[in-house]
Amino acid sequence: MSDEAKDLDLCDDGLLPEDDEQQEMYEHFRLEADRGQSPLRVDKFLAEHLSDTSRHRVQLAIDAEYVRVNGQVVKASYKVRPLDVITLVMPYQRRGVEIKPEPIPLDIVYEDDDLLVVNKPAGLVVHPGHGNYSGTLVNALAYYLGRESVPGETDERLGLLVHRIDKDTSGLLVVAKTDVAQIDLARQFFHHTIERRYWALVWGNIAEDSGTIDANIGRDPNDRLRFKVCSDPSQGKTAVTHFRVLERLGYVTLVECVLETGRTHQIRVHMNSIGHPLFNDARYGGDRILKGTLYTKYKQFIDNCFALCPRQALHAKTLGFIHPVTKEKISLDSEIPSDMAALLEKWRRYAGNNVLEEE
Repeated sequence: MSDEAKDLDLCDDGLLPEDDEQQEMYEHFRLEADRGQSPLRVDKFLAEHLSDTSRHRVQLAIDAEYVRVNGQVVKASYKVRPLDVITLVMPYQRRGVEIKPEPIPLDIVYEDDDLLVVNKPAGLVVHPGHGNYSGTLVNALAYYLGRESVPGETDERLGLLVHRIDKDTSGLLVVAKTDVAQIDLARQFFHHTIERRYWALVWGNIAEDSGTIDANIGRDPNDRLRFKVCSDPSQGKTAVTHFRVLERLGYVTLVECVLETGRTHQIRVHMNSIGHPLFNDARYGGDRILKGTLYTKYKQFIDNCFALCPRQALHAKTLGFIHPVTKEKISLDSEIPSDMAALLEKWRRYAGNNVLEEE
């Protein structure tokens, strides 16, 4: 058996999607039973072969339907037979980055023995990687939780992320502190039972007061950093966003978006697909004037708006879930951050002082 399997962390928080929770499953390890393998319960088989993993943690993974034999979900009582292929799949990728504790301030809005919820500021990367190996939320969690610097693949107590929001999106993020909490929360995300409400300022005056965008999302073949709606419904991954208008400000609209699924950049891609990209979203074309006048004064106004909120105007405002231990409903709400609040006030003043044309 490989060292990778021996060092397996069943609750490794992994490299999560950049914006929202990914709903696909990732293989974390694979074992093949020997030709002479005698029948043995799969929970005992894994406990014996994974020296650094307890049988309790194996049982948690089995209960969450993360353990598969020959591609099929199995129960703990399944008997492993010769040449069976046993895999562990989880709804996030593995990580392989050393986590160093760093004294980065955290805005913790809820905490108990099992989990905590952080109000992440815009500009803070969630997880080390892709050129961001320090100064991340995970580094901050390592310091806050009093963890030592250890290889990421073998430390199971650094704060177990079950989702993330991208660098330039602000808002609420839940972090598990135990194996039980991590697996239960991951399962809630996987089954789309987590309540997630975002506020976004988008370009244009949306015609409808509310609506649903049901369109598959896939990676843009022309730009690997972007995603796009797939015209062929057989391609990409299912994605559903519900939206409602909160406030009309002429050339821009404040909307609330409720995620039914959680694809990478889902809100940004979906709103762009209906002709309303997020205000100042550079990746999806929202960082230029898309609605308004040709007057120099208006251009200066927009430049001032971009400077006031130098990122996509998107905030993860509400988060709701069933507590993994007490089974109580936890519902949390966060205030709009100062940059978005100032941006909205600036647009309100502009809309109130100007007769905005219909375009």
